[in-house]
Amino acid sequence: MTLLPGMFRFLFCLAALLAARLASAADPMSDARVGSLKITILSTMLADGSALGEWGFSALVEVDGHRILFDTGAHPDVVLKNTRTLQIDLTTVPEIVLSHSHSDHVGGLLTLRQSVLPAAPCALARVHAGEGIFYPRIEDGLRVETNPMILLKPQYEATGGAFIVHSRPVQLYPGVWLTGPVPRKYPEHNWSGDGRVVTPAGVMEDNLPEDVALVFDSANGLVVLTGCGHAGVINIVEYARTFLRPARIHALIGGIHLFNATDDNLAWTAAKLREFGVDHLIGAHCTGIETVYRLRADLGLDRAHAVVGAVGATFELGAGINPGHIAR
Repeated sequence: MTLLPGMFRFLFCLAALLAARLASAADPMSDARVGSLKITILSTMLADGSALGEWGFSALVEVDGHRILFDTGAHPDVVLKNTRTLQIDLTTVPEIVLSHSHSDHVGGLLTLRQSVLPAAPCALARVHAGEGIFYPRIEDGLRVETNPMILLKPQYEATGGAFIVHSRPVQLYPGVWLTGPVPRKYPEHNWSGDGRVVTPAGVMEDNLPEDVALVFDSANGLVVLTGCGHAGVINIVEYARTFLRPARIHALIGGIHLFNATDDNLAWTAAKLREFGVDHLIGAHCTGIETVYRLRADLGLDRAHAVVGAVGATFELGAGINPGHIAR
C-alpha cells in the first residue's frame, strides 16, 4: 500500500500527539490545576497600531508549556497577519479548538494550516470541536448549504490535518477542559438569525448545538474562554462548575453574544454572574462595548479588571489583564 503525503503527515503527527499526551499523563489528571496560563487575543473588532480588527474571534492559549489556538478569525489572512505583527510563532502550536461553525470563527483555518505546513507539518494539525459542527445548515427560504465547515473539512484534511469531535467534557491537558456541547439549562437566546440545522433528531432552529468553551482550573478559580458563548454564558459557567468544581470565575474572556441583549437580559446575566463571583472580564467580539461597561458596573469591577477586548490584549495568571493601549 502506498501512503499519500497527507496520510503520512497525519500518522506522523498523530504519533507525536500520542507521545505528548502520554508524557503529560505522567502527572495525575484528576483534580489537576494549571500553574501558568496566558491568553492573547488575535482577532476581534478593536485593534492597536498596525494590528487588524475584524468581526471575528481568535486567541492563543499558552498553558503549562502547551499551546492551543482557539478559533481562527473571519477573514482568511487576518489572524496570520496579526500573529506576524505581534511576533507570535504558530509553528509550535499543534492543536486548534473551534468553538462553533460560524464563518467568523473558522475563516482562517485553512490559511493558517497552510502557512505552517512547510516548516512544521505537525503544527495546527488537529482540530477539536463539539458534536454538531458538521451538521448541515439551511437558511429559511433558501436551499443553499450555509455551514462553512462542510467545505473546509475535506480541504483541511487534505493537508494531513484531523478533526476530533467531542460529545462531552474532555480534559485536553491537566487542568485544561473542553466543555463539549453545553446543556441549555436556561433559555438564553445568545445567537442571531433564523437558520435551521439538520440534526439526527430532525430539522430545528439552529441554536449552535456544537458550541464549546475552554475552561482552565487554577488555584484562583476557573478561567473560561468562549468564542461567542452561543450556549449562553450562564449555561456555560454553571455547566463547567458541575463537572469541575463550584469555584468562582477568576476570569471570563472572549465573546458572549450580548451586544443586542435587552436591559432585562443584561441585568439577569449580571445577577447570575455575581452569584459565581467574577474577578476579571475581557469582553471581546460579540459581547458588545456597552455590555462590557454594564457588566463592569454590575459586577463591581474597575477598569483594571473589566475591559473591552482588543487584538494583542492578554490575560495572565498572576498578572491579570493587559488591555493594550486603545482599551485601557
